[in-house]
Amino acid sequence: MTPLHGTAAITPPTALRTIPRDQHTISRKDISPNALRVLYRLRDAGFQAYLVGGAVRDLLVGGHPKDFDVATDATPEQVRQQFRNCRLIGRRFRLAHVVFGREIIEVATFRANSDDGSGDREMENGRLVRDNVYGSIEDDAVRRDFTANALYYAIDDFSVRDYVGGFEDVMARQLKLIGDPEQRYREDPVRMLRAVRLAAKLGFEIEADTAAPIAPLASLLAEAAPARLFEEILKLFLSGHAVASFEGLERFGLLKVLLPETAAALASNRSGALRRMVMAGLAGTDQRVANDEPVSPAFLFALLLWPAYCRALMGLQASGVHAEEAQRRAADRVTLHQLNTVALPRRFSLPMQEIWLLQTRFGNRQRKRVVRLLSHPRFRAAFDFLVLRLEASPEHAEDVAFWREAQTQSGDELSAALGVGAPTDDLLGEDAPPSKRRRRRRRHGAASQAE
Repeated sequence: MTPLHGTAAITPPTALRTIPRDQHTISRKDISPNALRVLYRLRDAGFQAYLVGGAVRDLLVGGHPKDFDVATDATPEQVRQQFRNCRLIGRRFRLAHVVFGREIIEVATFRANSDDGSGDREMENGRLVRDNVYGSIEDDAVRRDFTANALYYAIDDFSVRDYVGGFEDVMARQLKLIGDPEQRYREDPVRMLRAVRLAAKLGFEIEADTAAPIAPLASLLAEAAPARLFEEILKLFLSGHAVASFEGLERFGLLKVLLPETAAALASNRSGALRRMVMAGLAGTDQRVANDEPVSPAFLFALLLWPAYCRALMGLQASGVHAEEAQRRAADRVTLHQLNTVALPRRFSLPMQEIWLLQTRFGNRQRKRVVRLLSHPRFRAAFDFLVLRLEASPEHAEDVAFWREAQTQSGDELSAALGVGAPTDDLLGEDAPPSKRRRRRRRHGAASQAE
């Protein structure tokens, strides 16, 4: 790695435009009190300090941001001197986190776009891997990614400061990169995912010049760190805008790089059944997020990779592999191949595979097997997944009806439904039906998910 000197081709700042309080909708009552405490203390200590980025953008369009970030001319060390509840984090970007219980106010020092050699910036294979060169607010504005994220709210006069035309872009609901789009994507390919995610979240259109290079440069995503792509997938699909995010990935050719085997399976599924199932599952996930209900990454990846699993399973069975063995091998194959792109932790990949492998057991009506499946720790997630499969094929309707009823039945009722006599207690052992044992309360919903 070698330090980067000089200036990247980023558009120079436009003349500062100050939007006064009576011309925008941001009110202090909508800003976190803790963020205001940070802003005022830094100001009182003689530093510049502004609310910046997504919070400003979201407040301008009537949103309710959960995170509030601050930009300042104070260095991270100077910020720490002002707050006992502060810790410094990061290597690529040195940041200060001011901690108020469960809320963290992130404070970043203004960063410059050029480095005379005295700063701390490094590039590796054309990508920015460290960027701690400090500068002015003007410098900071032009090195941000999108114009909508380069707006600064000032507590001195409650105005919004705009150096790059971001205010007009927010009002026009468009997402526009600062600088040359192709170069910005090459610096950090994950910006392509960020463009899709923000457009989905905000209901913005990606500006034409910003959108144009995405499909041609999509393959660069494969070179991003797998752990980072895992985090980006969670942001794309667990923030309440999963359907729009998926459609954006398809539209811009990013799905085939991020989830290559799923994209191939969807393309080969002429009936569109698999895509209907995926979209129904993502819509359910969005609904759960809107209802502030939990969603498991294991269930999410089981959904996203299900088309790939089905395609791999069909291939193995067509080559003569026994059904049960084919299921295990398909699950392992899809998981391992996906790990080449996305670092899926075992705590999620293992329950994901369990959800898949349990699907074949829903067709079994032997009493012992029914009771055993009902007591399985992944039963509820697997059943919810079965319900989703109805979107792809009505052939699962009978199984869904049976297992939905089985969850509410006593041991005698279950035996009657199966057409067998009720077993005696001394024969129940580990397979005692739910009515004979204390059952753990389970979550309900289309995406109640693997623990």
